[in-house]
Amino acid sequence: MESEMLKKLSSFIEENKGKRKFTQSVDLAINFTNIDFSKQENRLNLDVRLPNGRGKSLNVVVFADDKKIVDSAASLGAKVISGSQIQSMANDKTALNELLASTLLAQPSLMPQIARSLGAFLGPRNRIPKPLMGSDVDAAIGAASSTITIKSKGKNLPTAHCSVGVESMDAEKIASNIDAVLSTVSKKVGKQNIKSMFVKMTMSKPLRLI
Repeated sequence: MESEMLKKLSSFIEENKGKRKFTQSVDLAINFTNIDFSKQENRLNLDVRLPNGRGKSLNVVVFADDKKIVDSAASLGAKVISGSQIQSMANDKTALNELLASTLLAQPSLMPQIARSLGAFLGPRNRIPKPLMGSDVDAAIGAASSTITIKSKGKNLPTAHCSVGVESMDAEKIASNIDAVLSTVSKKVGKQNIKSMFVKMTMSKPLRLI
């Protein structure tokens, strides 16, 4: 991030943080031009690993039967759901809502079972679990917890939103997260098609960065 933009961001955070009884999220809005989002190939659905994380802990749910995965996931505080529990969750509204509020990972061999029992609920909400590839469950959970998804809104609205941190984070770390999002989006749409970019806290007015 350029120095002048970083100064604007730093001042914005200092002016707005600590004014609420809760920790505000820092959110990014990107507006586009010359892109037809009614075309499927132009729509955004991008995973971005934030280099400094989201600044808050997230619920992580791991579907697994393998003992090594179960033990690793449990040791990191993730909730583990076994294969035998999956089918019964399909009609459990409380359990389904918990899934929507969590980062979802799954042992690859359980993916077909998840698709059969929960796909109709999770699929339309873009919440299908990501398969756990490789043996490093700790790294996978860490990566999932710091990864956000940025999507274009609707077919025609040329904008996208995502969270890039919380007000208690250093401005430099938030700036680094913003750079990661901007870089990923630019590779997809071209920097010339980014019309403007705003940052705001949960209860603040927006600040234009671009």
